[in-house]
Amino acid sequence: MDKVTVIMGSISDRETMEKAAEVLDELGISYEMKVLSAHRSPDLLFEYVAQLEGKGFKVIIAGAGGAAHLPGVIASRTLLPVIGVPIETKVMGGLDSLLSIVQMPGGVPVATMGIGNAKNAALMAARILAINNIELRKKLENYREAMAQKIKDIKIR
Repeated sequence: MDKVTVIMGSISDRETMEKAAEVLDELGISYEMKVLSAHRSPDLLFEYVAQLEGKGFKVIIAGAGGAAHLPGVIASRTLLPVIGVPIETKVMGGLDSLLSIVQMPGGVPVATMGIGNAKNAALMAARILAINNIELRKKLENYREAMAQKIKDIKIR
């Protein structure tokens, strides 16, 4: 079974990253969540990332705020796709996080979502997994149809 890991740089990022977990749960995608810091626990982070492929993980979602180095550091240590989620901050509203993640140097790609948009990170992870998973692709099609139906059902007058 393909798995996703959701890594956050701090426990304070949990509220944002739970949105990814909700989507992964809804789609029936196996995942685990970890708090690992690129700055405060780099050795633990490197050890964890080194084991991911061997444990069947296929996609990494990494949320970080402020300097937001976590997604890029992870991407420098693996060939698995990394999806970055900039966490909203008090100082710059998350713009600092967004710029830190999106401005990766050539050769170290990180797919970057909007500020706080862990939901889209999970949907992107699901799309990556759905390339080789017909059942998951159908779930994504149903998810999209349900979104459209909600719009269709809106009655203004």
